[in-house]
Amino acid sequence: MSRVFAYCRVSTNDQTTENQIREIAAAGFAVTPQRAVTETVSGSVEAAQRKGFAKLLDKMEAGDVLVVTKMDRLGRNAMDVRATVDRLTASGIRVHCLALGGMDLTSPAGKMTMGVINAMAEFERDLLIERTQAGLARAKAEGKTLGRPQSLKGGVIETVRARLAAGESVAAVARDHGTSRQTIMRIRDNLTAPA
Repeated sequence: MSRVFAYCRVSTNDQTTENQIREIAAAGFAVTPQRAVTETVSGSVEAAQRKGFAKLLDKMEAGDVLVVTKMDRLGRNAMDVRATVDRLTASGIRVHCLALGGMDLTSPAGKMTMGVINAMAEFERDLLIERTQAGLARAKAEGKTLGRPQSLKGGVIETVRARLAAGESVAAVARDHGTSRQTIMRIRDNLTAPA
């Protein structure tokens, strides 16, 4: 016999999960209090990073049912929702979403819905990549320096180069200049680059 769990989330302490619990009960899902996981955490946090959701995953096993009131309870965006549902499905856990008429997302109709969500996630990802590339190209065209600012500049870089050329170790030079080994290795690897 499968056990039924509920995951209810709100974003701020001013809100309550009580309405979600009532909605799940009104839909005919019998969830005992110990199987209802509630938490207050921003929707911008990935499901896998939420303490309450992680606790829920530890409790659930194959054959169990997870009920949520809305898809956004399962993740911060379409990609996160898809990953969460895929993870639950792979563990043999059925997922019902009340906002989709209580649809089992692991059923054929649910899989079709997840296909649409997957397409939206891919579209969302492609738009993000496109916007990022356009922003980087614009910044580069405006002459802005991209990446992190250098931690060592000018004469210090020349000193580092001289010490490395003299055979000193990367670790010793990094320690003396209060920077990381990676910074010193970048300078070493770009010995021909201007300071």
